Amino acid sequence: MSEPEKPPGPEDAAEPEGQSKPTPAEPKPVAPRTGEPPQTKPIQKPDYVKGTMERRSFLRNIGAAAGILGATSYLALAPKEWPLSLKDSTGLRSKPRFKPVRLNDFRVPKPVTQTADVGIGRGGTPEQMLRKALDAIGGIKHYVKPGDIVLVKPNVAFDRAPALGATSQPALIEALINLLLVDCRAQEVRVADNPIESPADCFMKTGLRKATEKAGGRVYLPDSNAFKLLNTPGATLITEWWFFHRPFTNVDKVIGVAPVKDHNLCYASMGIKNWYGLLGGRRSQFHQDIHEIVSDLSIMIRPTLTILDGTKILMENGPTGGDPSNVVNGDVVMASLDPVAQDAWAFKNLLRRDPNELPEYLHKSEAKGSGRVDYTGRLKVIL
Repeated sequence: MSEPEKPPGPEDAAEPEGQSKPTPAEPKPVAPRTGEPPQTKPIQKPDYVKGTMERRSFLRNIGAAAGILGATSYLALAPKEWPLSLKDSTGLRSKPRFKPVRLNDFRVPKPVTQTADVGIGRGGTPEQMLRKALDAIGGIKHYVKPGDIVLVKPNVAFDRAPALGATSQPALIEALINLLLVDCRAQEVRVADNPIESPADCFMKTGLRKATEKAGGRVYLPDSNAFKLLNTPGATLITEWWFFHRPFTNVDKVIGVAPVKDHNLCYASMGIKNWYGLLGGRRSQFHQDIHEIVSDLSIMIRPTLTILDGTKILMENGPTGGDPSNVVNGDVVMASLDPVAQDAWAFKNLLRRDPNELPEYLHKSEAKGSGRVDYTGRLKVIL
């Protein structure tokens, strides 16, 4: 019995004329087994041609090497006085060098019709006495103009209560800031000092931070980045010395506000001595030549005004005080364009000392052109 015929399918269809049967697809390459390196073509190394060095190039290379060796030997072996020498046996040459800065002269000439250089206000509140003293030398508006940035430098050296008389009185600082911001329309009032004891504690204990902020001023406390090397031409001990400079940035006017008090080294601490608080560094070394350093301070700062706070006077055991029995009520405020004359008058009339025994620093300050000891005919008192 014969098998049935298979029905025709697509594979049995006749090929069109002119077309060949398609070739089977090439098998995909098989990836190499793990661990076998891929098959790559061998690297053909280029042919290197050995060059020859010309005599001129050889000599040039030898000369360059000799120059480098000679320069290195010079830098290492040359005496330290020779240029570019690397010898530094003391280590001083490797210390960083700072460019000194200079302070402006903040003085303002008095009104042409004004004869007094020292104004004295007596009677009333601290604000009333301050106004009287300022009016006696032409009024605060003559010296501070609208838009000015004013720095006020009180004495905040110790963390003492105001009643002990060792620091500036907060009531007077508050009154001064009010005058500057309200009457003069100053742009900003800064209050700064570099106290001997903790700055933050001193400003708090003396009440000066509270008084400053209440009146609208701003307290500047010192830190390690707030000091610059200051150049003071004509100074003996501080021709170049570290100085609390940050609060002086862009300042237009400077006013010192100092208490009147006894001092165990220089006999009296008043207007000129107050600037000592702006020095940085190891300033205690200057105590060995106290009168010279105080006279240097008189030319380090050329202030707009110097105000003496005679509301409480420390008669003995200064400058630190500590015993209320050493303090008397002076009921006087002074404002001056001549700090030498001002201190000389206060030494005699507020500290009640012999004028023939004036502190030596006053005579030295006069010799340096900071003012005159003789105040005859240059005072004006307003009661």
